[in-house]
Amino acid sequence: MIRGPLGSGKTTTSCQKIFDLMTEQSPNPEGVRPSRWVAVRNTAGDLAGTTIKDWLEMFGDLGRFVKGGADPACHYLHFMLDDNTTVKAEMIFLPLDREDAVRKLRGYQVTGFWLNEVKELNKAVVDIADSRHGRYPTTIQGGVECDWHGMIGDYNSPDEDEWIYHLAEEIRPDNWTFHHQPGAVYWDDGAKQWVINPDCENYDNLPENYYENLIKGKAHDWIKVNVANEYGFSIDGKPVHPLYVDSMHCQPCEPVDGHIIQFGLDFGLTPAATLGQKVNGQWRIFREVVTEDMAADEFAPMLKDVLEEYRALGFKVASGFGDPAGGSGNQSTKKTPFQILNAAGVPCVQAGTNDVEIRRKSLSQHFTRSTMAHEPGIIIDPGCTILRKGLAGKFCYRRMKIAGDERYHDVPDKNYWSHVCESLEYLMVGAGEGRQLLSTPAQRARKPRVIKSL
Repeated sequence: MIRGPLGSGKTTTSCQKIFDLMTEQSPNPEGVRPSRWVAVRNTAGDLAGTTIKDWLEMFGDLGRFVKGGADPACHYLHFMLDDNTTVKAEMIFLPLDREDAVRKLRGYQVTGFWLNEVKELNKAVVDIADSRHGRYPTTIQGGVECDWHGMIGDYNSPDEDEWIYHLAEEIRPDNWTFHHQPGAVYWDDGAKQWVINPDCENYDNLPENYYENLIKGKAHDWIKVNVANEYGFSIDGKPVHPLYVDSMHCQPCEPVDGHIIQFGLDFGLTPAATLGQKVNGQWRIFREVVTEDMAADEFAPMLKDVLEEYRALGFKVASGFGDPAGGSGNQSTKKTPFQILNAAGVPCVQAGTNDVEIRRKSLSQHFTRSTMAHEPGIIIDPGCTILRKGLAGKFCYRRMKIAGDERYHDVPDKNYWSHVCESLEYLMVGAGEGRQLLSTPAQRARKPRVIKSL
């Protein structure tokens, strides 16, 4: 597997490697070197527009290409080598955007696979492919055993919660090899700008000033992933908080003595909480509590245990601020989430408003604000991985499927990342960060609620 930046030549390298394996396959008694390969891409459009095009530009004149119809497109290669042996190979191009194509994959008998843009493929597809290589040629089919079989893949840096990241960085199976190309650029913290990496690959084969032009107008984190070849966060929509920059706002932080710990809450069946302090004008968010498929009566003791950890260290913990919708009772118990948490020893009150604009701005204003010490107005500890990914774009307005028009839904997706982000919004509103956003002078002049320390 080759992980590299845009323009690094990883696709060309994958093609060349497969071609070399075609020519290195041992010949059968008739002097023919047989092999069969499958190039996989997640959609038919991507397959036709990039994968097939790239392959044929390199090797199209060495055989006959048949466009896909009822069967997948295929390039039948047939050419002679200097030793008078003949290469007879197939490169089948298989899109996996249809359920029947995935089923067909189970019946393939091939030498190997080329997984183009492998991070876009479902892990289940890759697992099936891994069970189908090494089945051709055989002494019965092809007249010789295959010398090499396996899978070759290429991809841009993935998000840290994608399967290919976990496989490459955590599981590290001993029969997989992961190659990491140098980034095309690196961040010069002194100059506060991206600089071309002199060690980047394939630079001389690209258009003049390719990377210099590519990074212009791009977000910092987009460059980090796609050009600097660093792991990052994938975004599939319009971020709710586009001003959050992980490389700037993600900084190690721990609770500071002498400052009250405050926390925000979001309810539902995926309750979440964020804990932080405001220290010298800077919000320091150092802990997240994220759940999935959990009721309030299960969440309450979990959160209480977390708060007790900090109390045991001598910190004072204020009443939490939660989603005002948590004042509604459950149809079966008639108890509200606030009642359940307070009864469990987690004092909390309503944040005061659920106005979406005020809630969003009460948080987002801190992403562009600096303290007197010229530090970001808010920092988030690296351990708050779900919150960081949500703010980086997982908490987003989903793109609408309208041909030729980039439009987004008016309401953000409710997903695994949204709840912890909204809990931080409720913390900001409850702590008084949204007062200046209220509509009337009287509302803005009203003193914030006194925070009760525990």
